[in-house]
Amino acid sequence: MQALPSYIRLHETGELAMRIDAAWAILRDCTLCPWHCHVNRLEGKLGVCRVGKLPMVSSFGPHFGEERPLVGRHGSGTIFLTWCNLRCVFCQNYDISHLGAGEEVTVEQLGEMMVSLWRQGCHNINFVTPTHQVAQILAALPYAVEQGVNVPLVYNCGGYEEPATLRLLDGIFDIYMPDFKYGDSETAQRLSGAPDYVETAKTALREMHRQVGTLVLDEQGIAVRGLLVRHLVLPEGLAGTRRVMGFIARELTPDTYVNIMDQYRPCFKAGDHPPLNRRITRHEFDEAVAIAQEEGLRRLDGITV
Repeated sequence: MQALPSYIRLHETGELAMRIDAAWAILRDCTLCPWHCHVNRLEGKLGVCRVGKLPMVSSFGPHFGEERPLVGRHGSGTIFLTWCNLRCVFCQNYDISHLGAGEEVTVEQLGEMMVSLWRQGCHNINFVTPTHQVAQILAALPYAVEQGVNVPLVYNCGGYEEPATLRLLDGIFDIYMPDFKYGDSETAQRLSGAPDYVETAKTALREMHRQVGTLVLDEQGIAVRGLLVRHLVLPEGLAGTRRVMGFIARELTPDTYVNIMDQYRPCFKAGDHPPLNRRITRHEFDEAVAIAQEEGLRRLDGITV
């Protein structure tokens, strides 16, 4: 029988309550993410992420478009959180992250969403873009646990994370699923407005790997714990795939589960930033996969290595 997620033990011992208090305290002078906006979000002041005290949710439900180890038979219980701490000009979910599609909910309502997804049989609760709403998620978790939720929690993020915040999450999230978007800082600044993205993402991935290790699957092939890294292939090699894959293979482990994604399409302001105004070619995707293999990675999503 699979062991229960560690957040349940943290709740039972009172440690989760202490983490929640610590997360709320950060919002008084917010340094939750690398922007360090220093605004009091508990009083409704807004920083880069544009979220105050209350959770903001766009939608939630079983999702079957995620990686196979998350989806299984019953889907990944996905909660799409509104707004983002990055400014990607080509964002594939720009209506949520840039335009703010969604609404404020109470912490209890966020907890009830988790319960609903669990009752529908989802294999996990998957928070999409959780970085700026960590305090709200943690505050909702006791409600969900007390209603019986006992499935892995997924931290599905853009990779632009604050190390201190990640340490606060140690033992709470079972699966980390960050993007590693770029291999060089100039591209990160130009396309996402974050010149420190590369080094910040490297530090974040090291901490995530320290906490949860490589991805572990149960006997049905469902993820129960570990790190899963996403890398979206961009036209003309803009994503810096070789540098990204080299870092993962050498500084984490060649057994890191990596999803090299081919679904790039021009969205939001991509048309103003050639060559982002076109889809990638089959050759560009195949080249990215070949690079990952050349760098020594052995667990590529959907690809036998």
